[in-house]
Amino acid sequence: MTESTGSTGSWRVATAPAAQAPVAVIGAGVMGAGIAQVAAQAGHPVRLMDLREGAAAAAIAQIGKALDGLVTKGRMEAAEREAVMSRLSPAGATADLKDSALVIEVIVEKLEPKQALLRELDALLPPDALIASNTSSISITALANGMATPRRLVGMHFFNPVPLMKLVEVVWGAETDPSAAEAIEQLSRRWGKTPVHARSTPGFIVNRIARPYYAETLALLQEQAGSPAQLDRALRGAGFRMGPCELMDLIGHDTNYLVTQSVFEANFGDKRYQPSLVQKALVDGGRLGRKSGKGFYEGVPASTSTSPAESITASAADADVGAVTLAGQGALVERLGAWMTTRGVAFERDATTDWNGVALDGLQLHFTRGRCASQLAHERGQPGLAVIDWPLAPDRVEGLAIAFASRVDAASREHAEVLLRRLGWEPLVLRDVPGLAVARTIAMLVNEGADAVWQGVCDEAGADTAMKLGVNYPAGPFEWLALLGAPAVVDALDGLFDAYRSERYRVSPLLRQRLWG
Repeated sequence: MTESTGSTGSWRVATAPAAQAPVAVIGAGVMGAGIAQVAAQAGHPVRLMDLREGAAAAAIAQIGKALDGLVTKGRMEAAEREAVMSRLSPAGATADLKDSALVIEVIVEKLEPKQALLRELDALLPPDALIASNTSSISITALANGMATPRRLVGMHFFNPVPLMKLVEVVWGAETDPSAAEAIEQLSRRWGKTPVHARSTPGFIVNRIARPYYAETLALLQEQAGSPAQLDRALRGAGFRMGPCELMDLIGHDTNYLVTQSVFEANFGDKRYQPSLVQKALVDGGRLGRKSGKGFYEGVPASTSTSPAESITASAADADVGAVTLAGQGALVERLGAWMTTRGVAFERDATTDWNGVALDGLQLHFTRGRCASQLAHERGQPGLAVIDWPLAPDRVEGLAIAFASRVDAASREHAEVLLRRLGWEPLVLRDVPGLAVARTIAMLVNEGADAVWQGVCDEAGADTAMKLGVNYPAGPFEWLALLGAPAVVDALDGLFDAYRSERYRVSPLLRQRLWG
């Protein structure tokens, strides 16, 4: 080690703890136990501490049961299981952790208790030991306030379940030494994780960029645009493993609401992160999701995962859709054309139109641009007009959202629905709201990722990696941007802004520059 002198005095520049160096974890809940298991499996002696009597020992016993399951499945040898368990031991007090090379705190997500613990550890541990916080949203700079050696504090944010989830957000506070963050990055890789660096800003990467996935659906529910089941089905059709409503039920509405509220308050009331009255009503009513047995759904929703080929009926497969014209240009038009060919739907091609979508006799189906069907029908003098959502993953779509202008007749509506079913997609008829479900959600996810990069929270690769590994998104924000192009994303956001006149939909400067460039 070499010596480094900063505002806090002499401090040894950090290196990653050696493979057999002792590690301590404070907090024996689900996250703390998972971190302890990962560290022990990587070869470290681990002391697990919790102020609740017997909690640490109980957590270690639970780890043993989890490892038993791996042995039974043939994914771990019995001898390895015993070796891992031999490295785990409970600790009764912080004084028992004084020889640790790294201590990770995983206690209650509140600033004051964390600050008090971190100051205590700072005074107890040897000068070359590292201290990490698993906080999901509290500022690392704020947590370091009052520490004698704030340079050794790093955010080390794991994701649940820790043994399975690969992502670790390595978070820098204002006084974090680069060598300390680098050491945590190296250690994370040695533990089989994929680290991404994040500057300490509200929500870091994942909890910040993910907000629109919940917020846009909650806004649609408040507008009575569709049912939770319809909106979930639409987003699963874009490649997400779970729809927003079923995911919020799984997370717990109390937890999800508090994270949103925390990010909102930390950003001084920025409308982009505003909590939802719909979710607050669920929390106030005790409808917390699966943990209480009811949320948007009663119990566990029966998510469907059938492919269009499996779900389409024989009558729909043989239905006559009449003359079909594929209109316009762009990635979504090309995807739709390829999918219609796959499904055996004959069509003409007109790339000269000033709109993108499909024409069916007298009805135009426009890919949504963040504008209502009725608005487009009025502006274009085309009463036979509907908007359809973005089919980002045509072969995985369970249902595609569609909304009709007010003057579209029943026969035309039925014709459009026949085409969607012919393509293997259940028509999800929503209220005529701007942006439908997938388009407004994806556009906002891209926008949030762009702002995170613009503000120096992370880089583009880090944003994509974090969202795919941290919350299992089918793509990262910049991968979607590369597919759709800045013009399409900015156009959708501008349409939403014009419709709602809310700063929530302001376009990131980074996206504007991509549009101009």
